[in-house]
Amino acid sequence: MLKFTNIHQSNPDKISSKDRSKNFEEIYMRFASKKAEEQSSRCSQCGIPFCQVHCPLQNNIPDWLKLTAENRLEEAYEISSATNNMPEVCGRICPQDRLCEGNCVIEQSGHGSVTIGSVEKYITDVAWEKGWVKKINILEEKSKTVGIIGSGPAGLAAAEQLRKKGYKITIYDRYDRPGGLLIYGIPNFKLEKDIVNKRTERLKEGGIEFVMNYEIGKSISFDELKKKHDAVLISTGVYKSREINLNKTKANNVVLALDFLIASNRKGLGDKVESFDNGILNSKDKNVIVIGGGDTAMDCVRTAVRQGAKSVKCLYRRDQNNMPGSQREVKNAIEEGVDFNWLTLPLEYLGKEKIKKTKIVKMQLGSPDDSGRRSAEPIPGSEEIFDTDLIIEALGFEPEDLPLMFNNDELLITKWGTLKINYKNMMTNIEGVFAAGDIVRGASLVVWGIKDGRDVAEHIHNFFQEKEKKKFSYEKIANKELANA
Repeated sequence: MLKFTNIHQSNPDKISSKDRSKNFEEIYMRFASKKAEEQSSRCSQCGIPFCQVHCPLQNNIPDWLKLTAENRLEEAYEISSATNNMPEVCGRICPQDRLCEGNCVIEQSGHGSVTIGSVEKYITDVAWEKGWVKKINILEEKSKTVGIIGSGPAGLAAAEQLRKKGYKITIYDRYDRPGGLLIYGIPNFKLEKDIVNKRTERLKEGGIEFVMNYEIGKSISFDELKKKHDAVLISTGVYKSREINLNKTKANNVVLALDFLIASNRKGLGDKVESFDNGILNSKDKNVIVIGGGDTAMDCVRTAVRQGAKSVKCLYRRDQNNMPGSQREVKNAIEEGVDFNWLTLPLEYLGKEKIKKTKIVKMQLGSPDDSGRRSAEPIPGSEEIFDTDLIIEALGFEPEDLPLMFNNDELLITKWGTLKINYKNMMTNIEGVFAAGDIVRGASLVVWGIKDGRDVAEHIHNFFQEKEKKKFSYEKIANKELANA
């Protein structure tokens, strides 16, 4: 260890931008074993590992880096997977530059961070190949059942943790495949779908039941679902897209980011997608404008490139340093030919049945706003017009109206539309109904969804334990009273 002074930072090789722009395959190659050992040996084994502190899952990063450096990969995997239900997913899609790697001590000292994400991906990929990823081992089957609404990261993590404790788990999802946005929202060039499928198949083999194409409020009422299970977890995520409200004529070439990404992913999975085939959600040979600066916007611009767009522009009202998305993704998009227009705000969509032009204004940064970022202000007289064939709005996501969808007015929500919970036990205002993930915290990262899923599983277990204690106490008192009668 401690070799960062004479071994330079090295990332896995990337497929050239020219080649990778023609397909949806993952762009990063895998570390060779010697390279993984070498890069892991750069870890300084800090007394206070800031990489771990800034990981939502508190992964024991220095420990599994040390084991990788010593070529003890099976042990490294055991430690990595002890705190993370999907390390191979996080290794691929976590914004490490904002989390573990961005807070690496040797990065702060100017030596370049340890390539934590790539090593994490390498360890788990090898673990799958070697058969080290075992089936869920149940020591004691329990009679209690839990119904989980939503099969995204939070729901899947909670399901696994609860199943390990022996509870009977059923996951309900309105889509036809489990995985949520891991399947339908994230493009293959970041996360190939067989990676997710291996995880969900493992859960099925472990006895977790998946009920797909099943919408709460339509397929079954929320009250009926509650009666079927001893506890219910709501982990639906947030799917309602924010809109900029410039599409006054309701032109069909203004689309939402999630619709665009779902159509592309479904096509990649071999589904028949009419809205893609008829060109509405297909960017081939079009001048594409993507509005937004988060990771979803980056997914859209890079997808449009691969679909064969004539040109791809990304409009963002602040500068690059103030973007909420991963800078690594921005760099990849620039390499692939995306034209970033920083400090640019769309003012008007021009056209009737089809939008043909987009009027924009250039911006300048003023004083910080409530979020701490400098507010963007228009520069008078800086308006321009861009040719436009397709506009993709990637402005973030909001919660759907769950009380309305579930036809349950009892379920309380916050002023932001997220579910209101007691943060001490992650239970909603309804006894035995819990909530976790984006539907509680708002649109966030996959790693936070996994963290919430693990936490809520522990709270549900404690809920059952407390009920058993109370039942035992009541029975003990009743038996004592009968004996004294």
